[in-house]
Amino acid sequence: MRKLSKINYLENDLNLPYSCPIKIHSRYTREQILSAFEQNTINKKSSSREGVLNMKDKNTELLFVTLEKTEDKYSPTTMYDDYAISEKLFHWQSQNSTKPDSIKGLSYINHQKNNKNIILFVRESNHNNEKKTMTYVCLGKCFYKSHYGAQPMSIIWELENEIPPFLWKNIAKMSVG
Repeated sequence: MRKLSKINYLENDLNLPYSCPIKIHSRYTREQILSAFEQNTINKKSSSREGVLNMKDKNTELLFVTLEKTEDKYSPTTMYDDYAISEKLFHWQSQNSTKPDSIKGLSYINHQKNNKNIILFVRESNHNNEKKTMTYVCLGKCFYKSHYGAQPMSIIWELENEIPPFLWKNIAKMSVG
């Protein structure tokens, strides 16, 4: 019983209008995420390599964020300024071509009106100390709160679930420097 008292977060379902095995606050490789959303199957493999994946058939968009970016791994145009503001708010920058009045920008601003799910996956960096590829933590659904700027748009997302303590202690340090 003592071990159970140390658990400080729960892995919950995403609560989507379709079946998906991904759990909130669990860690996954990109391939596992793509498979869970049926973008990778035995017969097809997703060509997605970018930080966003829009799945029109599921009315869902996945946001993949690496917080600690280094110039040797990212080009100047992909050094997006993504960070946690608090346990419930996340600052995210869109792709460079996105403006608030563009189709893409409006899809973010109006995603709730359009019943579109936006799901945020975050990892601390590309690789850990052992040079192994880091997995993403599913932070779950997020909802448009505000934005500023264009090309890229800076969007403040409100998370449906708080960032779990095991991740918050690491990423809070990153957002202050």
